[in-house]
Amino acid sequence: MSKPQRPGHCELPYFPVVGNQLQAGGLPITHLAQQLGNTPFYAYDRAIIEQRIRLLRTLLPDAIRLHYAVKANPMSDLLQHMVQQVDGLDIASQGELTLALQTGINPQHISFTGPGKGTDELQAAIDAGVILNIESATEMRRIAKLAENSGVRPRITLRVNPDFELKSSGMRMGGGATPFGIDTEQVPALLKELVTLDMEFLGFHIFAGSQNLRATAIIEAQNATLALAVRLAEYAPSPVRLLNMGGGFGIPYFPGEQPLDVKPIGENLARLVEQAKTALPDAEFALELGRYLVGEAGIYVCRVLDKKMSRGQVFLVTDGGLHQHLAASGNFGQVIRKNYPVVIGNKMGVKKTEEVTIVGRLCTPLDLLASKVELAVAEVGDLVVILQSGAYGLTASPTAFLSHPAPVEILL
Repeated sequence: MSKPQRPGHCELPYFPVVGNQLQAGGLPITHLAQQLGNTPFYAYDRAIIEQRIRLLRTLLPDAIRLHYAVKANPMSDLLQHMVQQVDGLDIASQGELTLALQTGINPQHISFTGPGKGTDELQAAIDAGVILNIESATEMRRIAKLAENSGVRPRITLRVNPDFELKSSGMRMGGGATPFGIDTEQVPALLKELVTLDMEFLGFHIFAGSQNLRATAIIEAQNATLALAVRLAEYAPSPVRLLNMGGGFGIPYFPGEQPLDVKPIGENLARLVEQAKTALPDAEFALELGRYLVGEAGIYVCRVLDKKMSRGQVFLVTDGGLHQHLAASGNFGQVIRKNYPVVIGNKMGVKKTEEVTIVGRLCTPLDLLASKVELAVAEVGDLVVILQSGAYGLTASPTAFLSHPAPVEILL
């Protein structure tokens, strides 16, 4: 058994290779495609997810509650598996609330985040008893009014837009002007108003950024998060019982990127937990992770439909595309487009290579899955596998564009 070779990309040793074939869930990629009956498809390997969670349980202090951010991948079978592994779920819509409740998890271990929550979904969340992460003064008052009419006491935290940022993050979620959360300087006034409202105050949700590969940056942000929570707790109507510190843990996608070193983050969190025994003695601590838990456990597989030459450049035309994997096309937050790690899954041991550009079947130049990559020589019928596809894949893509059938998803 050997590790898959990914020319031009960092080594990602999660999916093994046997007999020139990438394996997923112990199955050769061609056998898996045959069993599913068609391509494209997404496959998620539960063993890789479990391995990642075990690593975190080992490196993080026992006091840290591990939450899964459902938006990363809400596939129902995967979600059902996740609730057996984690301590809570973080959701961002009524649809995700429904999926979360269907797993049988205790609603008290679900938190609801996001700006612009609708009246119906606020009411559903209040009635279900989940934690509402309040994003504004207006939302706080709406929740209070809805609860007054229904006779249910809402469980809430304030989502704080901090006065610092998570440096080097792939996506900034706080620190400047943002639609997310309540600016730090506005929080004391809202806490004072909260005293007049019949709500169960639990604490704060402070999320500075995501997709970060620098342990030092995450440590700095977590230190600042605890300091901010302690400062704001002075204005709170009751002791802080929950501090959701967000996430920020990233995974490597592109050449030159190295996996995040979680060990120093865990050591620092252990120190913070000790500090908090004095500063916030009643508080539980939660980390909200999505991509880090499932991103490297998923692959997207499509089939070569055509191979053509255009003015000296080889194109592999597949039955996949940006409508099913927008992130791989570079149209989901990339400023400068880079290739996701990609291989020819049924020709892993083939030594002869060529430079190719991989595209989908859509009539747009944006439908680009990989640009000028050196891969094993492929022919019509071969399987293109895009790795790092377990998070923000299918549900982050415009599947209705050009009305092609949706791909299959499977948890192995």
